[in-house]
Amino acid sequence: MLSLKDLKNLFEQELENPVFPADYKNLYDPANYIMSLGGKRIRPIMVYAALEAFSKPYKWGTDAAKAVEVFHNFSLVHDDIMDAADIRRSQQTVHVKWDTNTAILSGDVMLVKAYELLQNYDMEMLPDLLSVFSRTAKEVCEGQRLDMDFEQRDDVSIEEYISMITFKTAVLLACSLQLGAIIAGVDKDDQRHIYEFGKNVGIAFQIQDDIIDTYGDSSKTGKKQGGDILQNKKTYLYLKSLQLLSDSQKNELEGLYNSKDHDPEDKIKQVTKLFDESFVKIHAEELKNGYRDLALSHLAALDLPDDKTKTLLELVDFLQDRDN
Repeated sequence: MLSLKDLKNLFEQELENPVFPADYKNLYDPANYIMSLGGKRIRPIMVYAALEAFSKPYKWGTDAAKAVEVFHNFSLVHDDIMDAADIRRSQQTVHVKWDTNTAILSGDVMLVKAYELLQNYDMEMLPDLLSVFSRTAKEVCEGQRLDMDFEQRDDVSIEEYISMITFKTAVLLACSLQLGAIIAGVDKDDQRHIYEFGKNVGIAFQIQDDIIDTYGDSSKTGKKQGGDILQNKKTYLYLKSLQLLSDSQKNELEGLYNSKDHDPEDKIKQVTKLFDESFVKIHAEELKNGYRDLALSHLAALDLPDDKTKTLLELVDFLQDRDN
């Protein structure tokens, strides 16, 4: 069984030849740029890991792995525009390095390319691949819309937050695993279990991401610490703190989020202090671990030999313990 590091290296080798052509430079250079910035490559690794788990050659999943990574990076290009983000993976975002219109158009062509890559599979499995991928693409957009809507709402519930991160983040991780399972030719029941495994790992992944945004080291994350706070994002840390703090502290936290003219560094400092006073990080860790355990129950339901689940378990540990 190949390790996560092995699978990542194998996928990186596939990307040594740029995904997009050298012509139409103003269209394709930004797409190749965002693809070249690296990252954890978790989604393509999941395609490979699913094939490995079901005793099929990882190589069968290369086009699907590229498709999910291209789609993921497409979503980042557009997300960075909407979030007015300057930095991605310690480098300039596409809309800053070029301009907003270029970033929008290059992102659009990346979405088209993702579908082109999936069309390389034979007609027997192609309808299932496209169905799962298209549903996931729609859900990712729904999750992003919810995330944007939450910034303007004061009545977001924790349940709504979980729904949002499920769509925005978790379903693409789950989709990656199911694409690998479809290519491996496994039955619908096993497809469902590996999808649910990925979905719950993805929810845990996003909760960890929210923790890192506030408590992580920006030199490791490549992003500004406290970015979610500055964007008034209704993360679990914020929503749970409102439940845990005293009325006066709750009013202070809401006031900081509603303020339009607060010094950014001071805002991050004061909100983080309130998070600390609510001990919300402990609650977030507990919630993350609960979704991890649910993911592991679906992995156990697959009844695979231990050596076939090693990489998937390694993935769980990596996503749970990462600091960037």
